Amino acid sequence: MSAFTDRVDAALADRQLKIAVERTAGTAEAKRATAVAAFSDFDAARKRAAAIKDHVIEHLGHYLVEFERNATAAGAVVHWARDADEACRIVINLCQQAGAKSVARSKSMLGEEIGLPHALAEAGIERVETDLAEHIIQLADEPPSHIVWPAMHKTREQVSALFRARHADPHVEETIAAMAESARRHLRDKMLAADVGISGANFLIADSGQVCTVTNEGNAELSLVPPRMHIVTAGIEKLVPSMPHAVHLLRLLARSATGADLTQYTTFYAGPKRAADADGPDAMHIVLVDNGRTRMRSHGLAEMLRCIRCGACMNHCVVFRQVGGHAYGSTYPGPMGAVITPAIDGLNAETRDLAHACTLNGKCREVCPVDIPLPTLLRGWREKSWREGLEPVSARMGIGAWSRLAGHPWVYRRAVGLGNWLLRRIGKRWLHAIPFASGWTRHRDFPAPQSNASFVERYARGER
Repeated sequence: MSAFTDRVDAALADRQLKIAVERTAGTAEAKRATAVAAFSDFDAARKRAAAIKDHVIEHLGHYLVEFERNATAAGAVVHWARDADEACRIVINLCQQAGAKSVARSKSMLGEEIGLPHALAEAGIERVETDLAEHIIQLADEPPSHIVWPAMHKTREQVSALFRARHADPHVEETIAAMAESARRHLRDKMLAADVGISGANFLIADSGQVCTVTNEGNAELSLVPPRMHIVTAGIEKLVPSMPHAVHLLRLLARSATGADLTQYTTFYAGPKRAADADGPDAMHIVLVDNGRTRMRSHGLAEMLRCIRCGACMNHCVVFRQVGGHAYGSTYPGPMGAVITPAIDGLNAETRDLAHACTLNGKCREVCPVDIPLPTLLRGWREKSWREGLEPVSARMGIGAWSRLAGHPWVYRRAVGLGNWLLRRIGKRWLHAIPFASGWTRHRDFPAPQSNASFVERYARGER
């Protein structure tokens, strides 16, 4: 088996993982449905959001220049990074110039994408993750498993045990509030003492040079206001033309991600501390990262650059909810990750598997707040993998055999009928094992056919 199928196999066998993922994803699905039902003209808002992002992507060069000009006028220094290595070098050099011994980092998937945590460790700079979920996985020495809830693969019982083992002054009561207070005691002094604060950006506003961050804990503000230097790392697709456009997207982002009308902390930054400001960093640097985005724009994946990182596609994905995020083996899991990862890392024997972790049921596109055609883009990767000969020989032979059989309808119908008959004899309601199909039945039962007749036969007889 490939590394991907090994990870999937391990995830399917982990009962605690299924409990943890279903707790969070199930709650998110229900809350989103309630929020969208209460949002009149959601479909119209969704179409406008897609149009905003498409406009920026089409005129990306114009808005990048405008943002740099206005951010510079506000006192920030803008840096450009072609790829992950260059982005990390810029950040590490800035930290070293500031004499930083520690940095307070607010949750950023772009930071994970470019490998910033590893770069900081190699440079001997202490990293303090200020987001509660990021703090949890930092203690556990694990990567994020979701782009909104990085620790969703952990149950609260596992988090409690982790805090008791790693916090100097852990909680006594087994409550979520007590565990949060334990993290607060552990993190607060470190956050306030950090030399540099590092954040991502939810949106970059071109006509003002502002950076927008969105959190539910206020950790971005504590990460970026007390330190002497504030560094923003952001993908170039985060641009929006103006504040009204950002506000429109924020209304969709919060509802799609957590089911809330608006996140608790939505903050806009423009440059470092000014003479009349009560607080803020002495210097602000913005690192704009390409890392394959212009290649996506010109190679048929421009629609993926609409993504506002809400995580809705994961929360509703039947595959993700069975295996969790780590099974994907990449920074971005779920449907959006299965599209983005081959674009960033290249399509190869490892990343080709991701496009197959999909039933193509279309739910991901249905809930996407910017209407990204994820199933279509995933099919595109499958077709490219086939054309480039990356599919295993067994798969190519199997599909070839099926194609020849399907080319003879009479024989095909007889084969389906025989298969139904055999499967009904193996099990009455559920099948615990099927010859040559252990991948289906190793971790779950398979429903037995309801009758010997195929769907086409039953449909022809008028059965509904």
